[in-house]
Amino acid sequence: MSAESPGPRGRFTDWRLRFRAWRRSRPFWAGLLTLLGGLPIAYFPYANLKLGHLTLTMATTAGAGSLIIGVLLVTLGLTMWFQSVVRVFAGIAAILLALISIPVSNLGGFFMGFLLSLVGGALSISWAPYDPDELDQPGEPDDERGTAAEDDVPPAAAPAADAVTVPGAREGDEPGAPATTSETTGGKQSAA
Repeated sequence: MSAESPGPRGRFTDWRLRFRAWRRSRPFWAGLLTLLGGLPIAYFPYANLKLGHLTLTMATTAGAGSLIIGVLLVTLGLTMWFQSVVRVFAGIAAILLALISIPVSNLGGFFMGFLLSLVGGALSISWAPYDPDELDQPGEPDDERGTAAEDDVPPAAAPAADAVTVPGAREGDEPGAPATTSETTGGKQSAA
């Protein structure tokens, strides 16, 4: 292996970085949860559980409805990944299908598929594209009032919230201390 050719570690790092960039450009976790939520909803109505010589079938009268809901949720999960433009529609549809799966498909795949699809749909609706330019940089304006450097006031220079300005107080007096005035007769300091 030469110094110019990437080794197995270089290829893995390259793949990992490309996957990270792909994942950040779409609602990845929303699609994954929605896709995983559709699997138990579609599977449980057709599953047979064997306990010794006893076969337990969890089929419902709406077995075809469960299959359709599960397949649609898997499709919506893939849509969130590969067509992130329609993420809000896919999220709303996933939430509605998750709610419909409760009465139709064994309590939404025994609440596993229901909860995964519900959270995946909510994540899809709330997802926003990653934009590194929107991060606040120091010294850049953060709003129309001014820059962040103007708004940063050291705590010692800021006036105290409980400080009360007393008429007749001189410079150097502590806030909240009784103000002292000079009497015209005698020139002594007395507390006001």
